[in-house]
Amino acid sequence: MAVLTDLVTGLAGGNVEVVDLTAPLSASTPVLQLPPPFANTTSFRLEEISRYDDRGPAWYWNDIHTGEHVGTHVDAPNHWVSGRDGDSVDEIPLRTLVAPAVVLDASAKVAEDPDFLLSVDDVREWEREHGPLPDGGWLLYRTGWDARSGDQESFLNGQHSPGVSPECAQWLAEEAPIVGFGVETVGTDAGRAAELEPMFPCHNRLLGAGKCGLTQLRNLVQLPPTGVVLVVSPLPIVGGSGSPARVYAFVERA
Repeated sequence: MAVLTDLVTGLAGGNVEVVDLTAPLSASTPVLQLPPPFANTTSFRLEEISRYDDRGPAWYWNDIHTGEHVGTHVDAPNHWVSGRDGDSVDEIPLRTLVAPAVVLDASAKVAEDPDFLLSVDDVREWEREHGPLPDGGWLLYRTGWDARSGDQESFLNGQHSPGVSPECAQWLAEEAPIVGFGVETVGTDAGRAAELEPMFPCHNRLLGAGKCGLTQLRNLVQLPPTGVVLVVSPLPIVGGSGSPARVYAFVERA
């Protein structure tokens, strides 16, 4: 209760900032493209129902057409075959969706190598400087890739984008106390993750361990390494494997 009171007081007093980590969702939002013969998700699209006209003189509304894994979105454990018996997106515990978070910044390494893979040593080096990963919290992986998110070609970059090594994915899944892993890229795995063993190790290991993924985040540069409260708000799609989500962070400022 004290933490909640402090948060409300901080918001009212102006020393707690709310940082939006969500990419705008539109027809131009970059979407993952799988090679043939695999099926791909649809892009986001609005279909107007009425707009203050003869179809509805006093109201404006739309149907929406989108895949579960478009834009800033949650990967539920059942998204991958290794987690097929795990939670669907409507079953993810609220304590997972509102939780502490830390930010690991590898943007300098990614600037030198777009195929950079986060290692266990990278995470342990971060822990030596900032302390242990949060028990029941999220690890947010900053790569600077959100600067590309306004353009599909640049964002996908010919399947050259950063990710996580298989060893690190296994360590995060089996040993780290986190409940979720968030990235700025189109998916939690590297662009060339199909070449790794196992293929797509983040999806395979983390979702198989009942942990969640969070993709296409923005503004991680505005967050400190520690002291963040993360709020993830997916649609509770019954049986769904994921959902577009509004994601934001509470940060206490001096």
